[in-house]
Amino acid sequence: MNFPDYKNLLLSVLSGFLIGISYPSLPLGFLAWIGFIPLFIVLISCKNNYLFKYGYLAGITSHFITLYWIGLNSGAGFVPVFLSLIGAVFYLSLYWGLFTTILGILINIKPSFLWFSPLIWTSLEWIRSFGPLGFPWIDLALTQTRFLPLIQIMDVTGSSGVSFWIMTLNVLLFLFFNSKDSRKKYAVCAIGLIGLLWIFGLMKINSIENIPLNNSIQVAITQPNVDPNEKWERNNRESTFNLMHMLLDEAINMNPDLILWPETALPSYLRLSSSDRRPIQEKVDNYNIPLLSGTIDKQFSKGGFPLYFNGSIYLQPNKPSEVYHKVKLVPFAEYVPLSDFFPKLSELNFGQGNFTKGNEFTLFSIGDDYFSNLICYESSLPDVVRKFVMRGAKFLTIQANDGWLGNSSGPFQHFELAILRAVENRRSIVRSANTGISGVITPSGKVKVQKNIGERSVFIDSIPLFELNTFYTEHGNILGKLSSIMIVLSLGVLIWLKK
Repeated sequence: MNFPDYKNLLLSVLSGFLIGISYPSLPLGFLAWIGFIPLFIVLISCKNNYLFKYGYLAGITSHFITLYWIGLNSGAGFVPVFLSLIGAVFYLSLYWGLFTTILGILINIKPSFLWFSPLIWTSLEWIRSFGPLGFPWIDLALTQTRFLPLIQIMDVTGSSGVSFWIMTLNVLLFLFFNSKDSRKKYAVCAIGLIGLLWIFGLMKINSIENIPLNNSIQVAITQPNVDPNEKWERNNRESTFNLMHMLLDEAINMNPDLILWPETALPSYLRLSSSDRRPIQEKVDNYNIPLLSGTIDKQFSKGGFPLYFNGSIYLQPNKPSEVYHKVKLVPFAEYVPLSDFFPKLSELNFGQGNFTKGNEFTLFSIGDDYFSNLICYESSLPDVVRKFVMRGAKFLTIQANDGWLGNSSGPFQHFELAILRAVENRRSIVRSANTGISGVITPSGKVKVQKNIGERSVFIDSIPLFELNTFYTEHGNILGKLSSIMIVLSLGVLIWLKK
């Protein structure tokens, strides 16, 4: 890239750096409140032909810091993992380039059009969530999970509401530093924005936690801490089964209403292998306690071809088992995008899993109550989660296996994404991860229990059951849609006026 001004170059990198380190696992989410200010300085003086380049550079900086853990995946070879990291960073940075291009053009028309930045960013986040490469994981809302009162608006706005006020705060603080005559006004507005959100959030948390509940269930959560790279080795198979049975006995002694195991808990096709499933089912029957376990599964197509699924099996006392197949797979890790339309693509070997996605948002029952299960990556997808709640889930479970990512920021980000889903839908979330992080999150987003990475544990907690659906659950991301419509209309008006 040809950059004519090293000052703008450094400011772009600084902006990306500030946003990048504002994501978990570092407790620096407040840096997102000022992270775009250096980029605004660039756009004020930048020529149109460099707008995209500076935004793209800022995006690359931010995404390498936020998503470096993609390159640490021990479950695949170095080449596909490295290419996945590079591909993700350079693809996702395009949205930063689009942001600075649109905003920069508007600022060049009139500097006060900087106020369009919340609308532009929010609309681009919404657009980025679609398609086989949709990735709402890095929405700005994830930077604010440590400031629980500030994200309580999400039950109405979804993550877009948090992104909107973050960008608004960046504009106010930029104008505060850049203005000579109206600094007090912008300071009051910035402090007022945070203050009002904080007060509203505290009131919302208090109201949610004081809702009278008619029912709750006891869930025993298992974190076995088994190295996923060793689980499927033949020599380790017996020891893995022995460990899981020992942990199952420990959970049974707690007398819960439900036992939760993590993603792919055993090296077995549990639905198909009666010899592996029978001893577990016998304990479920004898003690009258259902068990939800992650498992891989296999079926055959009408043409006789084997189809493989990442799934969950629900073993119920003296009833047939039920199965859920993951409806949203990880691109390039569990399948090759567009392989549904071009089957030959699935023959390419990047070290991916070549799974088939499920097509049903399954509900499981405990007595008269219902819950749904999310498998790993699905918990990062707000629209997928709300569909389970819309179907009638009163609480949600998450099965994960973040052991591939070691002690990087990936598992921490993954766990804190569940906080966002809990607030959006006002549902309790119970998370079982193979090597961590497991825990329990309340409908207000508070973390009741959190088990560390690398810790073997079986623990029990009471899970409140909520039935009312939020505005977000019922209607989805209305703010993202409205922002996109307003940007399109505004640009159309400006183009028409210039003619």
